[in-house]
Amino acid sequence: MKFPGSVLVSLALFVAETAAALRLSGAYGAAGDRMWQTLTLLFALLPCALVQLSLVFIHRDVSRDKPLVLLLHLLQLGPLVRCVEVLYIYFRAGRVEEPYVSITKKRQMPKDGHSEEVEKEVGQAEGKLCTHRSAFSRASVIQAFLGSAPQLTLQLYICVLQQDITAARSIFMVLSLLSIVYGALRCNILAIKIKYDDYDVNVKPTAYLCIFLWRSFEIATRVTVLVLFSSVLQIWILPVVLVNLFVFFFYPWVLFCQSKSPFPENIEKALSRVGTTIALCLLTLLYAGINMFCWSAVQLKLNDPDLISKSQNWYRLTVYYMLRFIENAFLLLMWYVYRTDTYLYVCAPLLVLQLLLGYCMAVFFMLVFYQFCHPCKKLFSSSVSEGLLSCCKFLCFLCKPPKSSKLVDKADSKSPASTDEAWSKTTNSQNRNPHRSVSSNA
Repeated sequence: MKFPGSVLVSLALFVAETAAALRLSGAYGAAGDRMWQTLTLLFALLPCALVQLSLVFIHRDVSRDKPLVLLLHLLQLGPLVRCVEVLYIYFRAGRVEEPYVSITKKRQMPKDGHSEEVEKEVGQAEGKLCTHRSAFSRASVIQAFLGSAPQLTLQLYICVLQQDITAARSIFMVLSLLSIVYGALRCNILAIKIKYDDYDVNVKPTAYLCIFLWRSFEIATRVTVLVLFSSVLQIWILPVVLVNLFVFFFYPWVLFCQSKSPFPENIEKALSRVGTTIALCLLTLLYAGINMFCWSAVQLKLNDPDLISKSQNWYRLTVYYMLRFIENAFLLLMWYVYRTDTYLYVCAPLLVLQLLLGYCMAVFFMLVFYQFCHPCKKLFSSSVSEGLLSCCKFLCFLCKPPKSSKLVDKADSKSPASTDEAWSKTTNSQNRNPHRSVSSNA
C-alpha cells in the first residue's frame, strides 16, 4: 500500500497558502489598502469554500449522518479532518483482517504488442485511501486555478504598481506558484488515470519532472504576460479575461448541444436536475479557469457518462498552443507600445524575448513528456514525432507552387517565340555542317 504523500502535499500547500493570504491581507488592512485587502481575502476564502464543498460532495457526507464532519467543513477544517482520517487508515491497515476484499482487473502496458490482464485484490482500507487521494487531487486543482492563479496575478500586479516586493508578498507568490504547478500536475495525472482506467498506470519520476518544468514555464510566463498587459491597459484586460472565460466555459456546452444527447443525470443520485446543472456549471467554470492559464489535460465531454473525453486529440492541443502563443505575443506587443515610465529601467525587448522563449520552453518540455516520458505512450495511435512530421509535410505541400503554374510554364516553353528560337538553332547547325544534313536526308 502506497504512502499517501500526495494528500500531505496538498494539505501543506493549502494550509500554508491560506495562512499567508490571511497574514498579507492583515498587512494590507494595517496599511490602509482596503481594495487589496478585500481582493486578497476573496481569492483566499472562495476557493476554500469550494474545496470544502468538493470534499463533501465526493465523500457523500450530505447523504450520511455525519453532523460533526459537516460542522468541521463549515469551519474550513475539512482538509485537516480528512488528512487525519487518511493517516489513521494507513497506519491501521494490515493490523485487522478485513471482512471482504474486491478484485480488480487491470491490463499491463503492452510488451511486443501483447498486454496481459492481472487480477488484484483491493481491501477496504486501500479503497478508502484511493478515494481520499482522488478527492485531494480534485481539491488541489480547484485550489490552484480558482484561488492561487488569480491570487498570484493580483500580488504580482500590486508589486508592479508599487514597484516594491516585500518578503511576505514574495513568499506568498512562491507558494501560489507552487500550488498552481502542483494543481496542474495533479490534473495531468488525473487525466492519464481516467483515460487509461483499464491499465495499470505507473508514472515515473522523470515524467513528474517533465510535467513540473512544462507547467512552471507555461504558468509563469502566462501570469507575467497578463500582469504586464494589465499594468498599461487596465480597461482592456477585462475583455481579454472575459473572452477567454466565456469561450472555454461555453465550448463544452456547445458540443453537448450539437450531440443532441439527453441531459446527464447520473452524476449523483441525491442531486436534483437543478443541482446537477449547478454542479456541471461549476465543473465547466473550473475547466475555463484552467484553460485561462494553461492547457487542460482533461477535456470535458458532457454527453459522456464519465464527463471526460478519453481520446487523445493532438489537433486541439496544437491549435490551443498556437493561439495562446499568438495571444501572448500580441499582449506583449501592446505592452511594448504603451509601456509607461514605470518600466524605464527595464530592457523591454529583452523581457519580451525572454517571455516568448519561456513559453517555447514550456512547449518543448510538453513534447518531451508526450514523446518519451508519458506512461501510456505505447497506447498512442500516433506519436508526437509523427504528428510533427505530418505537420511539416503539410506545410511543404502548402509551399509548393500550384499545378496551374506548372502548366503555364509548360505552355510558355511551347510558345511561338520558343519555337522560332529552336528553328533558328536548327538552321544554323545545318548551315555549318552541310554534309551531315545531306547524309541525313539520304
